[in-house]
Amino acid sequence: MPKLFKKIKEIRSFLKELKCNGSNLSVGFVPTMGYLHKGHMELIKLSKLQNEITVVSIYVNPLQFGAGEDYERYPRDLERDLAMCEEAGVDVVFAPEDQEMYPELPKVKIDIPGLTDRLEGAYRPGHFNGVAIVVLKLLHIVQPDRAYFGEKDYQQLKVVERLVKDLSLPVEIVPVPTVREEDGLACSSRNVYLSPEERQSASAIYKSFLLAQKLFQSGNTDANLLKEAIKDFLLKHPHVRKIDYVEITDEELNPVEEVKEGDRILVALYVGNTRLIDNWRLSHEKL
Repeated sequence: MPKLFKKIKEIRSFLKELKCNGSNLSVGFVPTMGYLHKGHMELIKLSKLQNEITVVSIYVNPLQFGAGEDYERYPRDLERDLAMCEEAGVDVVFAPEDQEMYPELPKVKIDIPGLTDRLEGAYRPGHFNGVAIVVLKLLHIVQPDRAYFGEKDYQQLKVVERLVKDLSLPVEIVPVPTVREEDGLACSSRNVYLSPEERQSASAIYKSFLLAQKLFQSGNTDANLLKEAIKDFLLKHPHVRKIDYVEITDEELNPVEEVKEGDRILVALYVGNTRLIDNWRLSHEKL
């Protein structure tokens, strides 16, 4: 069983001792909100390959949820997560309570113009401020050599990379490709909300990416054409209730008009009452 810590002081002391006892062990860090799935397991697997110690945090961060979002019902099961961490060979789990992370609400605000104010930032005001604060706190607490983030939350990954770069934080951010279920649906803790019928409609997201990829490989480089094709395809599925956005951007999330290899399709939509996000890197490689 991994060592479980719930107090900042205690995990800091433990990790400091590991670093200072002469062995200079490298530390990999996987921040999560728990209810672990195959995607998290890939992050952990890579951390274990690249580091001597792997730390996983399990914390549902209230600051990144807006009014009316699913903070209260977000799936939580610490015992299940600890068992999965043990099976994956995790060394340390940090699972703090809210009072430990935020004895009082932070007054600091973090804003990256052109990055935190578009796409998810536009539809979920304050979301990335909450993400940035908790990630910075966790990185300062754990002080890892490397931290692992899934490309499934591509905009979040870009925000974290920018924070680390701008603040000269001594950590390497390691992106890990999106892990998908057999039907192509990106692994997400929120998938548990979907009924079997909704789950079937949710697989349309992946199929829409394949459609766009095929159009791109056939020579269609008009971003608007690809976006409309994706929207039309998605809305044909019965439980796709509402599309927040379908956007195509370059790797730094700047919208493009002419699509090139390496550009990203980013999608956010509601399947039933569940909001799902996903993205896809366009390429000329045959699938």
